[in-house]
This record gives sequence, C-alpha cells and structure tokens, in this order.
Amino acid sequence: MKVVTVLGARPQFIKAAPVSRALRKSHTEIIVHTGQHYDANMSDIFFEELHIPKPDYHLGVGSGNHGKQTGQMLADIETIILDEKPDYLLVYGDTNSTLAGALAAAKLHVPVIHIEAGLRSFNKKMPEEINRIMTDHVSEFLFCPTETAVKNLTDENITRNVINVGDVMYDAVEYNRKLAAEKSDILSKHNLGNKDYLLITVHRAENTDNLENITNILKAFSEIEDKKVWPIHPRTKHKLESMGFDLAAVPNLLVIEPVGYLDMLTLENHAKKILTDSGGVQKEAYFMQVPCVTLREQTEWVETLESEANILVGTDVEAILNATRKEVNPQYKEIFGDANASEKIVQAIEG
Repeated sequence: MKVVTVLGARPQFIKAAPVSRALRKSHTEIIVHTGQHYDANMSDIFFEELHIPKPDYHLGVGSGNHGKQTGQMLADIETIILDEKPDYLLVYGDTNSTLAGALAAAKLHVPVIHIEAGLRSFNKKMPEEINRIMTDHVSEFLFCPTETAVKNLTDENITRNVINVGDVMYDAVEYNRKLAAEKSDILSKHNLGNKDYLLITVHRAENTDNLENITNILKAFSEIEDKKVWPIHPRTKHKLESMGFDLAAVPNLLVIEPVGYLDMLTLENHAKKILTDSGGVQKEAYFMQVPCVTLREQTEWVETLESEANILVGTDVEAILNATRKEVNPQYKEIFGDANASEKIVQAIEG
C-alpha cells in the first residue's frame, strides 16, 4: 500500500510522526511538505531529534491569501498524485494544506484519510472550520479523536468509516515526554522553577489582528501578578509592535524567542497554568494535567471544559483574571484515547 501524506505546519509533522512510524512498518509513505507555514525550527535537527521522517517533496508555497495559497497547493499536489499514483492520500486537522490535499485527491478519485476528523467550533468565520467541514465531506476514512467528534459527523449524516481511535497528538506527547525531560534545558536557561510561572501563547488572528481583543488581553496580563513566560510567535510580535504595544511594560513578563517542541513540552509540563488561544496547546495542557485558560469564545476541544480543566474566557479582562486566579482541582479522564491511536489507524486502513 502506498500513501501520500500532505503536511503544512510544524504541529502536523509532530502529529504525523507516530502515524508514520506505524505506517512504515509494512507500507510505503510519501510525505509532501507544502511549506504553508515557514518555520526556522524545521531544520534537519528538528526531524532527527523527534524521529520524524523527512519530506519527499517540498512545495515551498509560503504564506499568502487563502485562495492563492490553497490554489497553488492544489495544483502542485495534483501533479504529485498523478506521478505517485497512491492508494490513499492522508491529511491532518484543518489547515489550508489539509483542504488542498483532500480536494486534489477527491477530484482524482484517490480515497482521502482524514485524521482529527469531526472537530467543530461551530464558528464559520474561522477558516479552519471551513477546512474541517469540507475535508470531512470528501473523506473515505474519518479518524476521530473523541466521541464528540463522532457525534458531530453523525449530525452531518457522515457515518461510514467513522472511527474513534483517540488522539494522535496524545501518542506524540507520550512518545516525546521522556525525550523532553532528557534534552530540554529551557527551565535552567531562564531560571524557571516547577509550577512557579504561567505559560502564555497567543497567535490567532482573531486576537492579534483585533485591537480591542489584544488590548484587553494585554491589560489582563498586566494585572496578573504571577511570573509569566511568553514564547512569542513572530507574527504576534510584529503585530504588537505595529500597534505600538510595549511588552516590556507588562510586569513580571518574560518574553522569549519561539521554542522547539521539546522545550515547549517542558514549559507546559512545569507551568502552574497555561493561558492560550491555541487548540493544540489546550490539548497538551490536558494531557499533562495542567489547568488551562483559553482566550477564545469557542473551542473545538469541548471535552477539556469538563471539571474546569480548561476555562473559556474570550478576551474579557475580568474573566481572564478570575479564571487565572481561581483555584481549580480538575478531574482528568481518558477522553483522548490510550496513546495508541496510530496503530489503530493503520489497522483500520488495512481492513
């Protein structure tokens, strides 16, 4: 069996690593990196440290408007499919790369495998939501991370080859947690102790491109007395600078350069709480049993909201402050599977 896997961003490579390991035991995999998100950390050492297969194709699409970016990827992936003649095309999640890969394959009658199928925020203003919905509706195999995702698909009359295998991101975290403990020196580098800081990540356009939202978020950060660590996304840094914000004016805030995956796992694992607008970080917080405060109005990971493991606050200053200061004692359940999703996916495809 030959599978072409389309990936576009660093988080997708991390999710793909355990699936690739399982798939390559008996089958051929061709990896296409669209280059949707340029990331300086995506060097050879990134793949070597995390035991991730290197891409066979680099499309180098780069950033751009949604239509232009998706269209270029669609054309390039179509050519690769025609050349490689795969049995399946596999995509992850909800990026423009995901949609481009799924559409190219569907139009050439190559069955699509969608991992992380069935997620819904029910907010169609998010480009990711459009990508999820369209990809799910052209997929042959839909591998869901949770029962909620299965129900979302059932509600849209998608029931064939829908399987809850658990979350491949959980596989990746468990695989790399020990590596992170051995290799990461991020805590000593910045003089950070266990559970003595809050970890911050903010990168979504709905926050960084909205003056009112980002003003409220930074006001809340200024009023939080705890030590705060923010590995800042380059796009976020540029946006804040263009709007005239000075992060140096925020008390007890340590702004650091973007960090690699192992350093990020370490920062998450040792944080007192995590404040984020990232879907992936919400889940990683849950896997590591670190309370999370989500700076969004909706989340596709609704299961994390149970027992206050994750609290949705939007960008309301008082809501952010209250959730950050609140003492919580969440009960963490095995809602994302058993960290063996990758093997289950390969077994299902093999039939």
